[in-house]
Amino acid sequence: MSREQRGPNEKLGTVLALAGISNAGLARRVNDLGAQRGLTLRYDKTSVARWVSKGMVPQGAAPHLIAAAIGQKLGRPVPLHEIGLADADPAPEVGLAFPRDVGEAVRAATDLYRLDLAGRRGGGIWQSLAGSFSVSAYATPASRWLITPADPSVERRVPGGGGTGTAGPPGFTGAGATGPAGPAGPAGPAAASGPGGAAGAAGVSDSAGPAAPAGASGAGSAVTAVTAVTAAVAAGPAAEIVEHARVGHSDVAKLREAAEDARRWDSKYGGGDWRSSMVPECLRVDAAPLLLGSYSDEVGRALFGATAELTRLAGWMAFDTGQQEAAQRYYIQALRLARAAADVPLGGYVLASMSLQATYRGFADEGVDLAQAALERNRGLATARTMSFFRLVEARAHAKAGDGTAAAAALKAAEGWLERSREGDPDPSWLGFYSYDRFCADAAECYRDLKLPRQVRRFTEQALSRPTEEYVRSHGLRLVVSAVAELESGNLDAACAAGTRAVEVAGRISSARTTEYVRDLLHRLEPYGDEPRVIELRERARPLLVAPA
Repeated sequence: MSREQRGPNEKLGTVLALAGISNAGLARRVNDLGAQRGLTLRYDKTSVARWVSKGMVPQGAAPHLIAAAIGQKLGRPVPLHEIGLADADPAPEVGLAFPRDVGEAVRAATDLYRLDLAGRRGGGIWQSLAGSFSVSAYATPASRWLITPADPSVERRVPGGGGTGTAGPPGFTGAGATGPAGPAGPAGPAAASGPGGAAGAAGVSDSAGPAAPAGASGAGSAVTAVTAVTAAVAAGPAAEIVEHARVGHSDVAKLREAAEDARRWDSKYGGGDWRSSMVPECLRVDAAPLLLGSYSDEVGRALFGATAELTRLAGWMAFDTGQQEAAQRYYIQALRLARAAADVPLGGYVLASMSLQATYRGFADEGVDLAQAALERNRGLATARTMSFFRLVEARAHAKAGDGTAAAAALKAAEGWLERSREGDPDPSWLGFYSYDRFCADAAECYRDLKLPRQVRRFTEQALSRPTEEYVRSHGLRLVVSAVAELESGNLDAACAAGTRAVEVAGRISSARTTEYVRDLLHRLEPYGDEPRVIELRERARPLLVAPA
């Protein structure tokens, strides 16, 4: 279905001619890209002719798929305005900004939380943005974070919010709060944060006991105000919210507990499980009103840190379910919030997540840059285990780029950092998943990309030695990697056996990424399609491949 646009779309016609794509060719490419996203599209050359000659604008994901199809042919990103379809984007900028000002950063994040709510209610925002992922959108956030990884002050005073000190206009205080933040020197917030960052140090004070049920009240708690402001957060701009509350450490403790729960759900059930879908809701209902409340610099740092963790988790879950556009926007906001938290290791972790996404999407060089940015800013700040993980992410990108020497060096460094880590190190809670088994699993994927099956088998044996119900998705991914290694070693029986186990695991979780791994394995098995074992595996996988992730 298309909606009318005035006059021919000369821009689209010009770019198609430049790319050398026929009407039939574009229709085929758009249909194929849609199929990869689970969409059934039936465009043909007549459809394309209407877009060009009559200016018809296709609805839903089609405009972005058109841009992606042309971009693939040209070898560069193609923005919608270049092909005369800019009006088709329902939210072209939401979530992509990395504001210098702390108040604008809060607005950018809360705007994204509301957009996600609209998408889930209407069933279409992220689908409409399908294909709009652009690795270049990470350039400004990464560079601004590298220059200034910590804001000078995040104290926020709101009339009626219980703040202390001289009354002034509502908003943030301190140098840089209303303008570009200055560089953080050795004695600034970035250096003072230490391995856990300021948020790690101030996350939960001794006054913050076990988390109370949502809606419980207590001294210094803003939870009682959450219900009152939720409707305003969902309905209009942040500036229209008039009720504010004094935020305390107990509020931050609840957000951190939510993040801990979400990490467990994601690892065990996948990013598409209904439990994981509660993270965006938590951001909108719980975190957003707190960000708009009143707080000291100490509490504010902790609040921004906890919200950054949840926002990164929302991005990771979107990434796991194939919603790359949503993931990118959440990651950008998570990095900005980590800067407000003065938590440099957490900012590095967000950059590592961006790196993994870029590498997964085929932008390995950019993946290397993002991982190295995380490393460089965290020298002397992050724990040994944290530095090991950043090096491991760098290795993944090098391997995907086909640089075996650089990948091997990064893996060696990652292993060295991991050996230096100790049980009593102040590792951040978000790194709890990272162990030697996880190192081996990612090393195996590096060697898979480098087509070294013997090394893959060596590392997957260790990675699969202790299966756990806690990290179900990771176990499924490792089984697929093991199956690919067996296949490349000429062991069809072993490959099918591992593949069968992977399909069984994948059927228990909701993860588009795991499904894509299985699909890739079946593609590699196509030359053996007549073998009974392969036929059986394909049949076992059929329900998984046709079901929505």
